[in-house]
Amino acid sequence: MKPVHNHNFQPESMMMSYGYKPELSEGAIKCPIFQTSTFVFKNAEKGKAFFEVAYGLREQDLDEELGLIYSRLNNPDLEILENRLCIWDRAEACAVFESGMSAITTVLLEFLKPGDLLLYSMPVYGGTDHFINHFLPKIGITAMGFTPDLSEEQLKELVIKTGHSANLAMIYIETPANPTNTIIDIEVCANVAAHFSSEEKKVLTAVDNTYMGPLWQHPLKHGADIIMYSATKYIGGHSDVIAGAVLGNAEIIKKIKTLRTFLGNMASPNTGWLLLRSMETLKVRMDQQALNAQKVADYLLKHPNVEKVYYLGCINENSPSWPIYKKQYLSPGAMLSFDVKGGEKEAFAFLNQLKMIKLAVSLGSTESLAEHPASMTHAGIEPEKRISMGITDKLVRISVGVENHDDIIWDIGQALGSI
Repeated sequence: MKPVHNHNFQPESMMMSYGYKPELSEGAIKCPIFQTSTFVFKNAEKGKAFFEVAYGLREQDLDEELGLIYSRLNNPDLEILENRLCIWDRAEACAVFESGMSAITTVLLEFLKPGDLLLYSMPVYGGTDHFINHFLPKIGITAMGFTPDLSEEQLKELVIKTGHSANLAMIYIETPANPTNTIIDIEVCANVAAHFSSEEKKVLTAVDNTYMGPLWQHPLKHGADIIMYSATKYIGGHSDVIAGAVLGNAEIIKKIKTLRTFLGNMASPNTGWLLLRSMETLKVRMDQQALNAQKVADYLLKHPNVEKVYYLGCINENSPSWPIYKKQYLSPGAMLSFDVKGGEKEAFAFLNQLKMIKLAVSLGSTESLAEHPASMTHAGIEPEKRISMGITDKLVRISVGVENHDDIIWDIGQALGSI
């Protein structure tokens, strides 16, 4: 983060103006929506220079300020947004996409090729699981899932047992896992990736950080190479925009942006503008959601119709996960799941009785949402595999919003009373 006027502003303060010059937009205090497909060059020489860098024909000069070409390549709304997103995770560069899945799939397509091995944590979001297990095999990529309880040595053994250890290209993890809140040690995965790396090929560690948002976990700090977000969630935070983001060092993001250019899955100027608006309140929203979630978890722990609560704030100090939690997380977050006593019938009875909390998928928005992972977000996973990961018919997932916590708890209480 660059000092401004000899003072290091905190990220939440920099969300208001960082990267934006009002004098370039008629003095508008907020960045306008640059709803344009193309940009005018000052002269032919400038156009040539911009394209040389854009297509990798040469490196950008140190004192060279590149202009805009075409909104599939760059746009002011996206560039300012990408600069601001870098602040939270202390990343060198960022690429924004039109959805979280387009961010994830572009990363996987850029860094995996036929014959490669992908090691991934289980569970992951249902859409990610489908892409890994149903699409990647079609292009000759082998995927091997692992459970979060494995040690560093056990992970190494697992890779060796595949017989493809020389082809390991990436370790992909989602931590905390959706929807079980299981946590994985990023540093351990980075160590395993380094173990199987060589001078010719670096094995990458990629982390889906959607559950924690940019505030509560910073994967690059723990050895990850790539961070991915469904920016629809906490970053957008209002259930009115679909977007994704990828962060990492300049070299990695340059490759991702190049593929993004040719796939054409960049975010629109309107999407960029909406996210810029949302990021101004990101910290206050997430702080309130975490506070509410802790109160909701305390209530659920004591309820007779609740069998078990899955929430980072409930991790016991004697648990093997405790050291990872203390090292890796700045908050227990605002996502929790719990097992009702019973099965699908009882879970549905609870969901159908909710009055204020909305029955809908997605997460991280201002309103509280509840869903049934086994039949909704993770319905595409084979039943035996799904159950082995703890995604059973009695599991309910709640994304806690910014409403008054007493109202959230009242709604949960009356709905649980219907079971």
